Amino acid sequence: MSVIKRESYLQKLISKKENGMIKIITGIRRCGKSYLLFNLYRDYLLSIGVKEENIIMLALDDVENKEYRDALAMSKYIRSKTVNKTQMYYVFIDEIQYAVKKEELKSEEPLPLYGALNGFLHLGNVDVYVTGSNSKLLSKDVMTEFRGRGDEIRVHPLTFKEYYDYVGGDKADAYDEYSIYGGLPYTLSLQSVEEKAKYLIDLFNEVYFKDISERYNIELPEVMQLLADDLCSSIGSLVNSNKIANTLQTVKNVKVSSQTIANYLEYLQEAFLFSSARRYDVKGKKYFSYPSKFYCEDLGLRNARLNYRQYEETHIMENIIYNELIARGYSVDVGVIEVNDNGSRKQCEIDFVVNRGMDRYYIQSAYNMSDNSGRTICNRQRFS
Repeated sequence: MSVIKRESYLQKLISKKENGMIKIITGIRRCGKSYLLFNLYRDYLLSIGVKEENIIMLALDDVENKEYRDALAMSKYIRSKTVNKTQMYYVFIDEIQYAVKKEELKSEEPLPLYGALNGFLHLGNVDVYVTGSNSKLLSKDVMTEFRGRGDEIRVHPLTFKEYYDYVGGDKADAYDEYSIYGGLPYTLSLQSVEEKAKYLIDLFNEVYFKDISERYNIELPEVMQLLADDLCSSIGSLVNSNKIANTLQTVKNVKVSSQTIANYLEYLQEAFLFSSARRYDVKGKKYFSYPSKFYCEDLGLRNARLNYRQYEETHIMENIIYNELIARGYSVDVGVIEVNDNGSRKQCEIDFVVNRGMDRYYIQSAYNMSDNSGRTICNRQRFS
């Protein structure tokens, strides 16, 4: 099988080589972080003359490396491998969350892991790269503890562009397949519908939910799962914690506070399963406090979670566009503008207000341009 190149992420790593910071590669589990580091980037280093023995690779999820899940032991091991001060060493630590003990998560003291990683920064001949996908090591924690000395690279599942560059063939057929099974790289090696569905369903239940439960000691796991179901079934819709709590009370007879729902929403985002786009008042040039729109990190996971019962082409395409924009480095908001509709004022929505630096774009997603019935087309208005 040919290689999925992930060229944009590889170039980011190359540009950050030996920059004096710890490179933290984050993202949802199974999106290709380990392959990017241990295969693609390693091959690059070898191609420019780095000696194989100067690339120190440590996979903490491997049971043979269990002893190095202790932060102090890991530090001693790596230092023992980088003793020649005249040479540069490249240290790859995979699944760094295994170096965090459960009891350490409950303490308010800085994690020993962060102390060990920060210690490498004082060594002039070590360039450190770590991957973290488990919710025990999230970008928020990393940026707090490293205080500007950590350089995060967020990796996403394959975008449709990456997917099509790999599979080729008829673009419409590729899009249909992608919109159903998503962009987690391993799904491309599975042949049958049953294999793909089982793989994606098991990821949700056996990996993602367990990660979140371990970190946050979730008291109402069934509520978190119902919340994930709701987000999957209403992608691109406005999400309000109070309304969700009331709905669970009324429909499911589950009593839960809006604050608990808000917390669970945050946990699901911090685990990279979902992301949110804030609403932006285009004319007033300000953000609304709430609600926000939520999108799925991977549509294959979304569809499998719903047992392929809900396949709305318009919403799925909107989610694909959102993911593509985020992966390309844009910040994405949902635009809101008041317009005059036959003498009355009404709020009109712009699907995406997209920013990168000083560049700004307004994007409206429409699956079928031939029928605009029942929909106000905001991009016909003047936004300046």
